[in-house]
Amino acid sequence: MQNLLDPAILFFVFGVLAGLVKSNLEIPPQISRFLALYLLMALGLKGGFALAESGMTTEVASSLACAILLALIVPAIGYQVLKRFVAPFDALAVAATYGSVSAVTFITAVQYMESHGLAYGGHMAAAMALMESPAIIMAVVLANALRKQSEVPGALALGTSGAALAVGGPKISPGSKGSISIGKILHESFTDGAQLLLLGAMGVGMLSGDAGHVAMKPFVGDLFKGLLAFFLLDMGLMAARNIPEVKGKSPLILAYAVVGPIVHAGLALGLGILAGLSAGNTSLLMVLAASASYIAVPAVLRFAVPEASPSLYFGMSLGITFPLNILVGIPGYIALAHAVIAP
Repeated sequence: MQNLLDPAILFFVFGVLAGLVKSNLEIPPQISRFLALYLLMALGLKGGFALAESGMTTEVASSLACAILLALIVPAIGYQVLKRFVAPFDALAVAATYGSVSAVTFITAVQYMESHGLAYGGHMAAAMALMESPAIIMAVVLANALRKQSEVPGALALGTSGAALAVGGPKISPGSKGSISIGKILHESFTDGAQLLLLGAMGVGMLSGDAGHVAMKPFVGDLFKGLLAFFLLDMGLMAARNIPEVKGKSPLILAYAVVGPIVHAGLALGLGILAGLSAGNTSLLMVLAASASYIAVPAVLRFAVPEASPSLYFGMSLGITFPLNILVGIPGYIALAHAVIAP
């Protein structure tokens, strides 16, 4: 209940309500994009400052290894489960969406932990960056395999790199038919503007260390909470607009939007315990595993897997999973990790 009284969360709820009553309240796209880039830059700097202080430790290496493992396991298991209920292309699209991560969910979790005085490693921002691409690659590989099996013409090729609206994502444009190059996907993912800003800011934070931390404290500290609240207002409006997208879908597939993230968080908790991670880092690993992409992955899938229904995977991630994670998932996962793992 205390989480719901947080100003940033209350603004998210207000945005959802405003969207549901079909208010004309909206945040201009340019402002939304600026807020997203600010949050990523601030998060990267915080992570860099923390890494400059701690250095590369066993905890850091273990956390990153767990993140990569989860990024492979979650979409693989998801596809095997989902293909029993929906068409194969829809199954791989939903599995990829839930196998990737939501930067806004992660940023909200970081703010929640900071406001409650809970420790975590700044390197978890790098874990988030590492978890974005594997699911996309797996989806494209599976889609190409399915087309070969059914002799369906190939998908459209990827286009020019760039950052999409909100938290970023590769810009995709139609191209010639044929199999999609994995190298091209990797290039698009790691040179995408939002992703690059996050990693670049971490590098700046590591190089500048304590002096940089002091100089940038007003930027990454005092402004962060207010701008996050403003951005979550916009996300609430977006979530409300996408709730109708899931109407008429099978209850079984919609159940995945609720149950899937909980199972994924459970896998992350188990990995965190086995790897000996701290409660704080395990908490964020659970949040990442439970989140679902609604920008980067859908942007790729729209053209890389045109056989899949965007209203299904986009509506599920933004209309159901994102609000649930923001309102109850984040405090629940963090509380569970701290209850199970000794400080």
